[in-house]
Amino acid sequence: MRRGFGLLLPALLPTLVVAQGAQDPAGSRQDPAELRRQLAALQGRLGQVDQQLEALKKRRKGVLVEMQGISLQRDRAKAQVEGARLRRDQAQSEVQVISREQTRIQGEVLQLQGDLRKQVRWLQALGPWGELGFYASFHDLEAWLVRGRMLAWGRLQERRRLERIHRLQGDLSVKEKALKEVLARLAGEEREAAQLQAALKVQEDKLSGFLDGLQKDEAAQKQAQAELAEEAVQLERLLAGLLGKPKGEAFEAAVAFADLRGDLPQPVEGTLAQSFGEHLHPRFRTRTVQSGLLVAAEAGAPVAAVADGKVAFADYYQSYGPVVILDHGGGWFTLYTHLLGLEVAKGQILRAGDPLGAVGGTMDGPRLGFEIRHQAQPQDPQKWLKRKYR
Repeated sequence: MRRGFGLLLPALLPTLVVAQGAQDPAGSRQDPAELRRQLAALQGRLGQVDQQLEALKKRRKGVLVEMQGISLQRDRAKAQVEGARLRRDQAQSEVQVISREQTRIQGEVLQLQGDLRKQVRWLQALGPWGELGFYASFHDLEAWLVRGRMLAWGRLQERRRLERIHRLQGDLSVKEKALKEVLARLAGEEREAAQLQAALKVQEDKLSGFLDGLQKDEAAQKQAQAELAEEAVQLERLLAGLLGKPKGEAFEAAVAFADLRGDLPQPVEGTLAQSFGEHLHPRFRTRTVQSGLLVAAEAGAPVAAVADGKVAFADYYQSYGPVVILDHGGGWFTLYTHLLGLEVAKGQILRAGDPLGAVGGTMDGPRLGFEIRHQAQPQDPQKWLKRKYR
């Protein structure tokens, strides 16, 4: 049904939109294309977490497996909360776009109404026949014809304005319907976000309780330490298997990896979280041998190959999470562990500086594990880097 000239913009923005906009004004103004990109990336992250959870089912049960499972469930809940926030921001962005369109259309309607009122007054001043009257000369007739043409033109403009107003009022009705639908979706997103936030709190409490229990349980600490030692042995076997592959599959580098000592770039920007060698965990009091470096970096920061190499391994591996191993030829390997996900495939050739993944999470925050091995023997990466981690 068409509405009269007095159609006003509907006041449809509920309190929840205003309140949420005040809490997160920057997020609601994000570019829609950027929001879609972030949502797609988040879906990828959720898929990677699900793959890790699936891989975890194949491992032998133990303290590390239980801890990693709880941690992954926490990470999944965090990603779901982030997804709900992005969908809420997307809905808020749509609300703003529709509202701006409504304001623009309403302004055009008001302008047309004003022009139409002026047109009607002008036509009324001319009279129904354009002041036909009598004419005594040719000049009077010519003036009358001119005035008649003006009258026809004015009536044509009047019809066009009326048609344009009716079309715009129809557009406003469509926008009003769309706005109601988006607001209903936004309310649903708000409810889902609250539920997911509560679920995340449950997972965080569960992880915190497990870690607190582990800190007090000496037997569990010893079991975790034994499992870590067993994983280190299995990693040695994995590297030995890579060394024993057919010669035709080995990577031949243009520059020998051994000649790059002291000139390698950092695989990621960050700070030193744990150096090479033996360490006592500050929380669990377990002794572990760090066969490389743990680099504290921003979650999701890009990780790059430090030298030319061939991807010899790209898979989820024990508590190391997603792991990429590059073969640099001559029995030299670099290992990148605790990645966010797998972005390269076995057999792929990478050049120095090529991206191979992103920084993932550990119990102590986002970390990259970086190792250099020769014939499966660990080397101190700090001695190979041009710029040391501090």
